[in-house]
Formats: sequence, structure tokens, C-alpha cells
Amino acid sequence: MASPNIPPDGPRLSLALNGRQLRFGFDNTFVRLPERFYVRLDPTPVAAPRIVKVNVELARELGLDADALMSEHGVAVLAGSRVAEGAEPIALAYAGHQFGYFVPQLGDGRANLLGELVSPDGKRYDVQLKGSGRTPFSRGGDGRAALGPVLREYIVSEAMAALGVPTTRALAAVTTGEWVQRDTFLPGAVLTRIAASHLRVGTFQYFAARGDVQALRMLADYAIARHYPAVAQAKEPYRALLEGVISRQAQLIAQWMLLGFIHGVMNTDNTSISGETIDYGPCAFLEEYDPAKVYSSIDHGGRYAYGNQPRVALWNLARLAESLLPVLAQESGSEEAGLVAAREALSAFEPQFEEARLVGLRRKLGLVLMREGDAVLAENLLQCMVANGADFTLTFRRLCDAAAGPEGDVRVRALFSDPAAYDAWAAGWHRRLKEEPADGQARAAAMRRTNPAFIPRNHLVEAALDAASLRQDFQSFEDLLAVISRPFDERPEFERYSMPARPEERVLQTFCGT
Repeated sequence: MASPNIPPDGPRLSLALNGRQLRFGFDNTFVRLPERFYVRLDPTPVAAPRIVKVNVELARELGLDADALMSEHGVAVLAGSRVAEGAEPIALAYAGHQFGYFVPQLGDGRANLLGELVSPDGKRYDVQLKGSGRTPFSRGGDGRAALGPVLREYIVSEAMAALGVPTTRALAAVTTGEWVQRDTFLPGAVLTRIAASHLRVGTFQYFAARGDVQALRMLADYAIARHYPAVAQAKEPYRALLEGVISRQAQLIAQWMLLGFIHGVMNTDNTSISGETIDYGPCAFLEEYDPAKVYSSIDHGGRYAYGNQPRVALWNLARLAESLLPVLAQESGSEEAGLVAAREALSAFEPQFEEARLVGLRRKLGLVLMREGDAVLAENLLQCMVANGADFTLTFRRLCDAAAGPEGDVRVRALFSDPAAYDAWAAGWHRRLKEEPADGQARAAAMRRTNPAFIPRNHLVEAALDAASLRQDFQSFEDLLAVISRPFDERPEFERYSMPARPEERVLQTFCGT
């Protein structure tokens, strides 16, 4: 297998002001691939960039100087008006199935990958600007992003990180001093996104659709070196790569389901090879538990409904397996053997997902010991929640108190339209808890570490975005970030952030737009 020449430990990232010059210490590997993988171009300068937010904590993790990022030169780089030293801006090529329909060429239509940096702990990250102008992949779009969608991605991706979910991160958001036209004119913005990489299922589909087996092999080698180096010496490394992506996706989707997260647009170009959550468009979190729930304004048929996400993830992974068939066949000796390898790898998704989900449900219910009836107990609660319109996040959070003693049941049962239905379920749950070794208080404390008090509830997100976009008031955005950055802490002073929307506050649809 050819080496893509990614050093295991690249140079430490350094960023300092030298006069007015920033140095990111970029160490770019993707641009060493042939230019059919991307298009070289600089971001489009903007009129009057202004900083909205720099993620100071993330900057420190990356070895960056947050003050330098907020300098005049730093803001110009984050807006795309200047190119940082060492950056080699590119727009990536990829294809994808969008709502089940294959588009052979998509690509970065409003993004520039500036380059890659290596953090002080040796991890490699992409630095990408979203909303940085037109590219050859724009397909008639303006290449820009509106402020609202940029702030949505900032809020939700940072919430997911705080919740312990693998995700891209937001390093910064800046306004451009320009307007973008959607249904109306909206203030423009650019998001700086940090990702383990931007390799997608759609990246492999792009070359498979062209019959470019050489590029497929190069891309697979690159993905192995960057994300799955342990499989490089396997007897069948391409099969091991596929198995690794499947495993990470199974774990990821289980985490989504355990938190009530709905991605909203699970196209294959939004399915990351690294196993991160990527592309926060019309995403949302459940309030009342409903497997059929859809928020996305463009998901008219419910393809990406909350309860469909595991099935869709497997469908997307099957498209990855199809794309890899030429190299799977070569390494296994025949097309038939390659197909068998793909099918066997895909068959592991469902049991891995179900196991991860059950492990998570046990934790959410305060169960440490494994008992045969645990899955039924958990499913019975979910069905009871569906029938009674119970809030997903609040139900599990209040169960933490109920796990400490039956007196805590009062606040849980109040969430159910028929409290007696909860009582019937809770009787069996309390019997099951008696089999557990921990005392009630220790159990409740453990449950609070897995059942968040705070998520970015849709009405709070929308209120923050409206205030920022319509009035240039960013206080609600800042306040919400401060709350969701510590989602598991007990903070009674922020109780309103934990409560479901009132009828007049309910958000029925979410929208794409970055």
C-alpha cells in the first residue's frame, strides 16, 4: 500500500504575532495528493470583517493564541480577506447521495480548506472557512453564508463537544459587512471550522463514479494513514478501513439517539470518514419523544427523521462499501470475494449500534449490572414517553432524582399526560434498581454525568439567532453558549434553559443555510 506521506507527529503548532503577521504552522498533507482531488483557490475578500466570537478554549487546545486571532490581521484571515502564512487554500471535490438521489459532483461550493495544523498533543486537524466565497463547485450559489446558520453551527457543534459526541468544532465566527440574499437580505458571516478531516463517503463516491481506481486507492491509503493507522499492516487494510468507519459510525449514531439529536440532512456527503458529526444545517434536538419527528424544512418525506437515523447511516455506509469494491476486490483476489468482504463488514453495523445504544440506555437508567430484561425496560419507557408526550431530555434528567429514592418520582410523572402510565413503568424500574450495588445518591450522581440538564433547545437557539441577525444583539448567543458548555452541571439559576418551549415558543421547522 502506497504511503500518503503523513508524518505521525507533525510539527507543533505555533501561532504568534510577528508585527501584524500570524503563523499557524500549517503542515498540509491533502494537497500532496493529485489536483483532481481539489481545486486551488483563495477565499474571496469581504468588505468589513468583524469578530463575533473566538473559541478561546478550543484555541488553547490547538496551541493557538486567541488574542492573535482577534487582532486585525487575525480577523482578516478568519474572514478570508487575507491568506495566512503557510496556508494552501483549496476547495475539495466530492459527490454524494442527497435525499437518496446521486449527484456525481458536489464539492465545496462555499468553503476553503486553508490547511492542516498539528496540536500540541500531536493530533492533526483541518482548518476550514465556511462562507468564504464562490468556488468551481458552487453550482450557481453565491458561496456565502448568512449569520444565523453560522451561529447555529457554532452553538450546536460546541454543545455536541461538551456532551462528549465526536464532532467538528467552531473556532471562530466573523461577520463580513456584506449582505447575502436568501428569502430576504441577511447579514453575511464566515465560520472557521476545525475537523479531524473533511473526508466524506461522498469523497470516495466522487472517484468511484468516474471509475478512477487509482484515485480510490490513493484516497483509501490517505484515510488509513490519517484516521486508521493501526490497520495499515492488516492483511486486508481496505476491508479494515471499511470496518473501522462502520464501527465509528455505529458508535456515533448511538450517541445521537441517546441525546435526542436529529441531524436533519444525513446525505452521504455529510457522512464523515473520521466518525465525527459534520455539517450542522437543519439540525435539532427532540423535545417530546417521537421517533417520527422531523424538523428539517427540506425533509418532506421524513427520510431523516429521528428514528430513521440508524437505518440511513447503514444505507450511507453501504454506498461507501460500493465505492470501495474495486480496491476490496483487488486485495481479496476477486470481485466476488470483495463483495463478500463488503457485506460481512456491513453486517457488523446493526449489532454494534444496538450494543452501544443499550449500554447508553443502561447508563441513562442508572443500571450498571447487565440483566436480560434491561432492553425491554428501556424500550417500555420510550414507548410510554411517546404515548404521553414526555420531554426526552427532561425525563431522563429527572430520573436521576427518582433513582435516589421514590420521592423523586413526583417531578418525573408530571411530564407525562397520564402520570399513572409512568407509575406503572417506574414500579418495575425501582425493583430493577434494587439489584444494583450502588446506593441511591451515588447512582443519581452517575446518572447526572450521562443525562444532560441542558441542550441547545430549538426555541432558545432560534431566539439567539434572531437577536443576532435582526438586531446585532449577541448577548443571547453568548448566554446560551455559556449554558450548553457545561451541560451536565446542576445550575438552578439557569432553569429556564432546561425547560421545553411554551406553545407560543415552539419551533416547528429548522432550515439549511450555511
